[in-house]
Amino acid sequence: MYLLATDTHTHTQRKSQMTNFIASATYSPEDNKLRLYPAARLDQETFLRVKAAGFKWAPKQELFVAPKWSCAREDLALELAGEIEPEEMTLAERAQIKADRLDGIAAKRAAQASAFSLAARDISERFAMGQPILVGHHSERKARRDKERMESAQRKAVKAHEAIGYWQYRAEGVERHANYKNDPKVRARRIKTLLSELRDWQRRLNEAHKNLELWEKAETDKQIHALVGFGNCATYAIYSKVSSGEITSAEAKAQCIAANKRTIESPIISRWITHTLNRLAYERDMLGEVPRFQGEITPTLLQMFVREHGADKPKGAKVDDDLFTVECVAPLPAHIADGSSVEMSGDEWRDLMQACGYVPPAKKPAKPPILNFKAPNGELRVKSRATYRGADPVETLEQVEVTKADYSTIGSDYRGTRLSECGEFRIRYGRAPNSKEPSWRAPWVAFFITDQKQHPTPESVKEQEQA
Repeated sequence: MYLLATDTHTHTQRKSQMTNFIASATYSPEDNKLRLYPAARLDQETFLRVKAAGFKWAPKQELFVAPKWSCAREDLALELAGEIEPEEMTLAERAQIKADRLDGIAAKRAAQASAFSLAARDISERFAMGQPILVGHHSERKARRDKERMESAQRKAVKAHEAIGYWQYRAEGVERHANYKNDPKVRARRIKTLLSELRDWQRRLNEAHKNLELWEKAETDKQIHALVGFGNCATYAIYSKVSSGEITSAEAKAQCIAANKRTIESPIISRWITHTLNRLAYERDMLGEVPRFQGEITPTLLQMFVREHGADKPKGAKVDDDLFTVECVAPLPAHIADGSSVEMSGDEWRDLMQACGYVPPAKKPAKPPILNFKAPNGELRVKSRATYRGADPVETLEQVEVTKADYSTIGSDYRGTRLSECGEFRIRYGRAPNSKEPSWRAPWVAFFITDQKQHPTPESVKEQEQA
């Protein structure tokens, strides 16, 4: 396992940098955590505010740490520290410090186990010759006391020895976790999670824009009442007030329009989206340079791209040979374009995809074609579905002639396609339709559909027949 050396930036150095604020604050994009380094013991009110915000005290590091970033925690950190600086200690360096501390505890337990074992051995020397405890003799009390001390030392030695493995395991776990977090596959999955969070925040804006458009078009009381009871256009509280006559239709419309505008203009949502985009940029930078897409730009590809970043039901179109447009009902994400439509050339789209870290998914290999032909001897050899050890990789299926209508009556759970022995084509197979057994116990057979297009017999099948 590879870990970096320990950082020399200490808590004492942070204290010397503070002036008018009671703490300094840092943020680490590696673990998405905010940290507060207090200059002195916090007063009761500030301490309770810090704890209520989700910060926890780390005594070994002498700091408060939040499990993850949030707007409220960032605001509190800015209030107490004035600014938030980048965390200078990396995740690997922090893990190395903790692993060293745990290794130190393991070494201390090893020393304790050795000391207790030595003490028990020294006490046991008086019983080395096999002299029993003499009941009623003046030495009985001292002998029993020595025996208890010896057994106590032995128990403590065993307990300390067991603790050695525990603390060593903890130290190895810290290192494994740090290396796991930096694994490229884990980072790629983290990027997918961040994209999902980005779409969730963008979806709130999309719904607010669409609802606002609906409310602005509603004029009559009937239209307003229809929107109040439709989907998420209005809250249940407004629906109840309108139904009970507590507020008028015009007041309900004004409240809903104001609520959607607050959502669209919300600084909280804007900060969360900006923060998520910054985290995506960091993770992609750590993963490596995103290659520029050199393939053909198509409307479908552009729809996939903008949809991944939160666009609402995008529609792509090709304007001319090298000009493409994408339109949405709601405005596009701000980092993609301004407004609900954008028109750019192919190279401009490629630059935007690279800047956003988008890599088009690779095309899945095409499956072999499904052939419908009559086997010369009424049997077809296909790849076996058995997975147990020693199973035959190829099995032979009897071919049965059926019509297209008869084939459609077979349940979807009892029919499908199988790959031929050569792997160049597939055939239709299923449970034998005319079997006397129940359908779930009927033998598997290959089908030749008589009233469907017939393909020529493949050369591989002819060669098998000749062999």
